[in-house]
Amino acid sequence: MKKVAIIFNGGTITMEFDPKLHAAVPKLTGEEIMSMVTGIERYAQIECHTFSNLPGPHVTPKIMLQLSKYVKEILDRDDITGAVVTHGTDNLEETAYFLDLTLNSPKPVVVTGSMRNSSELGYDGPANLSASICTAISDEARNRGVLVVLNGEINCASEVTKSNTMSLDTFKSPEFGPIGIVDNNEAIFCRNRVYRQHIDVNEIETRVDLVKCASGMDSKFIDFCIDTGDRGIVIEGMGRGNIPPDMLPGVRRAIDRNVAVVLVSRCFEGRIYGTYGYEGGGKGLVDMGVIFGENMPGQKARIKLMLALSVTNDISKVREIFKEGFN
Repeated sequence: MKKVAIIFNGGTITMEFDPKLHAAVPKLTGEEIMSMVTGIERYAQIECHTFSNLPGPHVTPKIMLQLSKYVKEILDRDDITGAVVTHGTDNLEETAYFLDLTLNSPKPVVVTGSMRNSSELGYDGPANLSASICTAISDEARNRGVLVVLNGEINCASEVTKSNTMSLDTFKSPEFGPIGIVDNNEAIFCRNRVYRQHIDVNEIETRVDLVKCASGMDSKFIDFCIDTGDRGIVIEGMGRGNIPPDMLPGVRRAIDRNVAVVLVSRCFEGRIYGTYGYEGGGKGLVDMGVIFGENMPGQKARIKLMLALSVTNDISKVREIFKEGFN
């Protein structure tokens, strides 16, 4: 029987209601959660590991790197078929994408969590774990990169995002849709993932920030990022990839100081392009040296820029790393 490592890493899936605080807090152990996944022993051998019991917002890029190395050590074992990692849903997509870029194993890695804590009616943690395990043991899940499984749907870590603050079906892949479903305890894939990218790092450059555009904004946030030592800045621009004109001096200053500037859109769907030639338009930005992040959301572009800057300080090479992901 195939063996799956379950790596518990906190999140709502480990939480229950505290009557003193009148709020959910981390409480359950991995073994306690697995005791609710009844009948899973008929499908796989389970080996539990505890990496952390952190809420999602407490997970930093440095912790993501530690987790990546931890998962890699387990995947390198011959007796392990695949791994399932639990995570808080707030930033699950960031950690899943980080793992997707830094792990280079054919073995399935599935990231999951829950939207309801164990004290709520309809606690979805056990169901998500069972679906994730069924995905991890599937031969069809091999060589697909890191997958995210919740609510019976399988999504690619590179495509998925949290779309709703409370719905069980919150994890969506805009434009692409899920790569598959879990039905009758079987992972069924409906399409292939076109491209996988790997960035091999030992350390992580965390001096990268995210600035979101809104009407009438100026350069003060960009200037602050530069003055406090950022090596990279991701800007969530408007529409097709445009920014207010008063932000241009900050962008020019960043580029002059060899700070990598990546532009994405604050829109939920669609890629950016140098369509517009007015002041602050995408055409002028790309001509200035801004790196286009295509259809990536800002939070994932930031993860990728951190990893790119961890392997090179050459902005032209950073640009190639971003282009490589969209060829």
